[in-house]
Amino acid sequence: MSVTAITLAVMSASVITDYSRGVARWKPDSRGRLEQAALALYDERGFESTTVAEIAARAGLTERTFFRYFADKREVLFGGASALQELLVTAVVAAPADAAPLAAVGGALEAAGALLQQRREFSRQRQAVIASNVELHERELIKLATLAVALADALRERGVRDPAASLTAEAGIAVFRVAFERWADNPHERDLPQLIRESLDELRAVTAVQ
Repeated sequence: MSVTAITLAVMSASVITDYSRGVARWKPDSRGRLEQAALALYDERGFESTTVAEIAARAGLTERTFFRYFADKREVLFGGASALQELLVTAVVAAPADAAPLAAVGGALEAAGALLQQRREFSRQRQAVIASNVELHERELIKLATLAVALADALRERGVRDPAASLTAEAGIAVFRVAFERWADNPHERDLPQLIRESLDELRAVTAVQ
């Protein structure tokens, strides 16, 4: 639940490009300006009614600049998915050798949560847009499923066998989703890494009941 992002996606850009012997300097943080403009328009006009041209104009940039950062207007919301996946997988693989599977996944999720914590307002706005659109919501679920597969593969790389690898990965993503939604929906909620830890503790408590 926008990696990207995911949004994970905590990138800004200051790019220098050479055009036929001439050098053109892009305005700083063009990506961030496009993200802010897109989210504002999605809130005002709705996702379906907003065009790339309108997003670029609101940001004071060109459509050509937009497409240098995003393949389409949906990618404003999902452009950080690959970076989030890489972060999670790297953290799981790098976890201490003696870490239990759920502990390794939990540490990775907290690392992702710490990154997302820096962009709480963007995450909150992104969540609202996705929740209001069926197509976007379905894509978000696909993204989460893809993250679960990647986490399971990372656990297998650590020597965790199935079904334990798949079950742990799916449980971890479920914990992440629940914690993220609480955090994004309530501006007064605690920090995301803390919510992830608490949700993991709840999962452990539930599964420990005989």
